[in-house]
Amino acid sequence: MAQSDPNFDLADAEASAPGSASQQHPSDGIPLPAHGFDTLDDLPVRELAVIPSVEVISRAAVMLMSASAEKLGLAPDGEPYLDLDEARKLITALAGLLAASQEHLGPHRQPLRDGLRTLQKAFREASAHPDAPGEGPGEKLLS
Repeated sequence: MAQSDPNFDLADAEASAPGSASQQHPSDGIPLPAHGFDTLDDLPVRELAVIPSVEVISRAAVMLMSASAEKLGLAPDGEPYLDLDEARKLITALAGLLAASQEHLGPHRQPLRDGLRTLQKAFREASAHPDAPGEGPGEKLLS
């Protein structure tokens, strides 16, 4: 039936057949935004599989710290940029990550917590109307 159709292309049919090695992934046609994970994009998935979880968590925490510092105007070079709403979200995400993984961080735990506290202090200092103690970004998540 379909093979007698002049618009039927056997190669297309085989490529979309279940189990076909050349079948497209559903997300192939979705344009993905630039996300800044260039170093992770360069790693094959198999290499990511052998990286210890503490290293993955630490890298994620450092990325959140760096992004928070940028939003707080603490970038070492360039003109200071301040976006407290975005900084609040990033600092809260960092606190949540550290709270959820603190028992697994080993020697990384204290430096990451210190970095979080530094960012929380910088946020408070940058705020025209600082949050009440314990109400700042992520302060309820990690004590």
